[in-house]
Amino acid sequence: MRLILVAGTTATAEIDGISAAGADKDLLGHTPGADAELLTYGDVVRAPEVPMSPTGCPTPALVTRAARELAGFDVVTVDGGLGIPTGAPTVTVGARPGGDIREQDPVPSAPGAFEAARQFGWKLPAEEFVLGETIPGGTTTALGVLRALGEEWSVSSSLPENPMELKEEVVAAGLEASNLRTGDAAGEPKTAVRRMGDPVLAVVAGLTVGALETGTRVVLGGGTQMLTAAALVRHAGIEAPLSLATTSYVADSVPDFEAAASALDLGVTVSDPGFDAVDHVGLASYAEGVAKEGAGMGGALALAERAGVLDDVAAKTFDSLQRLEVDNGP
Repeated sequence: MRLILVAGTTATAEIDGISAAGADKDLLGHTPGADAELLTYGDVVRAPEVPMSPTGCPTPALVTRAARELAGFDVVTVDGGLGIPTGAPTVTVGARPGGDIREQDPVPSAPGAFEAARQFGWKLPAEEFVLGETIPGGTTTALGVLRALGEEWSVSSSLPENPMELKEEVVAAGLEASNLRTGDAAGEPKTAVRRMGDPVLAVVAGLTVGALETGTRVVLGGGTQMLTAAALVRHAGIEAPLSLATTSYVADSVPDFEAAASALDLGVTVSDPGFDAVDHVGLASYAEGVAKEGAGMGGALALAERAGVLDDVAAKTFDSLQRLEVDNGP
């Protein structure tokens, strides 16, 4: 089995109060590349440090890496618009870093990246794969895409208190800047991403469309950003079976998650890594609503469950975190 991580950036993440995917703004842009390095090597290589939330919650990439070590799946990273290069090997599909969605044309590379990723999806030699994402600020851009498509569902947050009012304000400003009304991009997924989204969504959606068109099974590993990717796939006219694997932290915190998944005809798997029983304040904060998802965590947990090792993921993550704290400092 293979997990494909799409890593990229959006300037939308720089808006105050939007994201917890980094200890501070100076480190925010390093998060996607660091996540790719963690999944590939088990440690950061080029990134300055392991990504942490401002409260000390470690990146979900550590959980995905723990599941990988236990279940033995492969990882491929696709450059979905990285602003800072990563030390992990990447596949390039022409995505460029995304701008602030309050600009008129924040993701001009979206149509080309979508099509290049679609071709990559056509040619992947696999019967099934899991897709994950890492992009700070991605739930806000996901909300923008949903509104452009005419979908009214909510999105999750890496913060314990979801700043939905702020996100809606940002999205409203983006729609105005792009001269769009809610639903104007219905049936036009490339337009929705180009005007209101981020490059990672373009790549994830393109990859999924291409794979499904050739009969490859796809599991979207993530939360509401992957629900948004599924909406893009459906708005592209693809009706093939599609699955989503997420964490209990997302499923329990988003009121309309189940309804959205049902409307998109998604098979859903929900996994709980059991961090509430771990004696580590950073991991325990997952159960308090920090981070919740990312870097393919939900998909990796589902693969761990298939392999019969889900119950070992919490201890493995804890061991990895302790090792990294010793090697790299607290």
